[in-house]
Amino acid sequence: MFKKILVANRGEIAVRIIRACQELKIKTVAVYSTADTDSLHVQLADEAVCIGPPPNKDSYLHAPNIISAAQITGAEAIHPGYGYLSEQASFAEACEACHLTFIGPPPGVIEQMGDKARARQIARQARVPIIPGNEGTVNSEQEAQRVAQKIGYPLLIKAVAGGGGTGIRKVLDPEELPRSLQMARSEAEAAFGNPEVYMERFIEQPRHIEAQVLADSHGQVIHLGLRDCSVQNIRHKKLVEEAPASEIPTGLQNRIADAAVRLARSVGYRNAGTIEFLADKNGEFYFLEMNTRLQVEHPVTEMVTGLDIVREQIRIASGERISISQKEVTFRGHSIECRITAEDPRRNYAPSAGRITHVHFPGGHGVRVDSHIYPGYEVPPYYDPMLAKLIVWAYDRPRAIARMLRCLNEMQIEGIPTNIELQKRIIMHPVYRKGDFSTDLITQMMIEANGS
Repeated sequence: MFKKILVANRGEIAVRIIRACQELKIKTVAVYSTADTDSLHVQLADEAVCIGPPPNKDSYLHAPNIISAAQITGAEAIHPGYGYLSEQASFAEACEACHLTFIGPPPGVIEQMGDKARARQIARQARVPIIPGNEGTVNSEQEAQRVAQKIGYPLLIKAVAGGGGTGIRKVLDPEELPRSLQMARSEAEAAFGNPEVYMERFIEQPRHIEAQVLADSHGQVIHLGLRDCSVQNIRHKKLVEEAPASEIPTGLQNRIADAAVRLARSVGYRNAGTIEFLADKNGEFYFLEMNTRLQVEHPVTEMVTGLDIVREQIRIASGERISISQKEVTFRGHSIECRITAEDPRRNYAPSAGRITHVHFPGGHGVRVDSHIYPGYEVPPYYDPMLAKLIVWAYDRPRAIARMLRCLNEMQIEGIPTNIELQKRIIMHPVYRKGDFSTDLITQMMIEANGS
């Protein structure tokens, strides 16, 4: 087992990783930009190293500074969390070259599955259903028109690199295609440094379902059930996640989980990963992408399985076996997570920054809050607006919904605008409560709010 791990991230996920290390009696090193000097992860770590000024490219995305911090402090491994360098194969390779263990999958797997066009080919070879679309990338307007004619409208143009809903454009008809192609390529270039895109058919009113997998270096690959992440804003950012995906028929759940394990095994996966799918109303499902890292929403899986996924990541990276077999994985109750963000509802939920003057987190049985904020904390304007993840567990979905609403009513964050009221409206919405929703729930709510 490692004696010291550097956490190459910030915010709530850095705090989450540090806490797991503390329970394993592993020393931790935090890295931080000059904007995060007073951040909670810096305070909780055994050591902290400033790696640059606020812009991501000069700090949290600056691999040489992070690796230097690990070498200077004597860290043996680096945990990248999610986002930032977590899915950059070049960073994983650099860690290996510097005799540092990257707590994640092998660089070759990251590279293969991070290229979404390549990942589609791999999924097909593993007999996992894929959404009809083009093979490879689309590099010109003429090529895009040929592909569109083949797969039909509506369709999606999607960035080959990256994730999180960035670089995606829905196209309804041929007239929209040229401008949408240009916008998707520009957004992908700006966000990921790679303008390449591909095209696929748009699935009407799907559920966004994902399977959590774990794989070790001893050949064991297991799944920890499914999550439903269908509640997303119009920018494809997830807002509410839950486990298990109980509104999906059991037979379909089993087919999706089996496909996820089959795909992970086919690429020689190792560590924690998530395979995302779309499920339609006809009982069919399609591979969407693989996130070769820890997911933001991993806590709901932890709540229903009782397994600490971050702890498993660290154990696997140190060469140990997964602590549980597939037959030993059990599911109990229902868990829901609401992402609490610093976003201003008066400005179309644009990210907000400023000093937090008051914080009160809810508590009680079956309640968990993952956060890095506290009264007096200054939310910087440079980073993702995530403030906290509010997670609840209850015996079944109706009771989990009731508990989440109680917690949202109790939660207080003052000094900056947040999306707490939006989360309340989602949880109280009759379509959400019934469980018969899809990825267009937020669009439906916006139409209702505008009275049309």
